[in-house]
Amino acid sequence: MPKFAANLSMMFTELPFLERFGAAAAAGFPAVEFLFPYEHAPEQIAAELRRHGLTQALFNMPPGDWAGGERGLAALPERFEEVKAGVATALTYAAATGCRRLHLMAGMRDPASAAARAAYVKAVRYAAEQLAAQDIFLLLEPINGRNMPGYFLNDFTAAEALIGELGLPNVKLQFDIYHRQILHGDVVKAIERVLPIIGHVQTASV
Repeated sequence: MPKFAANLSMMFTELPFLERFGAAAAAGFPAVEFLFPYEHAPEQIAAELRRHGLTQALFNMPPGDWAGGERGLAALPERFEEVKAGVATALTYAAATGCRRLHLMAGMRDPASAAARAAYVKAVRYAAEQLAAQDIFLLLEPINGRNMPGYFLNDFTAAEALIGELGLPNVKLQFDIYHRQILHGDVVKAIERVLPIIGHVQTASV
């Protein structure tokens, strides 16, 4: 049976962030996810999870300068040291919250760039190795160009091929139904086909 998590970055936004955990629990959700926890200490997030009996399903690794338009660093060759630092930061939060799924955002680069692809593969391999040591899954999510023009990983077929190429057991596909429908359609058949490599499913209206 599926287990549902409320995305606190998109739900209960009328409340301050730390109050959304209680709202999610009151609405019957057993788990939560969100984009980023980094404005709050790991202990604060962990305390809210314990207080309301919630599981932390997922969050993203640090994306760079989000307010400045950055959407991840993994495909940016010149930012690898920041990727490594971000992995370490995310693991600190994962340890505090018990989270076993982390998403590594690719960043804004031309998908046809060989340098960007090499950087992305390097970053994914590094992150996967670090996460595997803590029994954590690394998730890769294709994002559509309508909402995020210029994003490197903008194709589900490419993501599927990369996961197969890497052959790392803790690297999984973050299957966002919204992004899949906009990019390719054929959601149901796609889920059936890639189910063995899916690590997390997200849904929203299209």
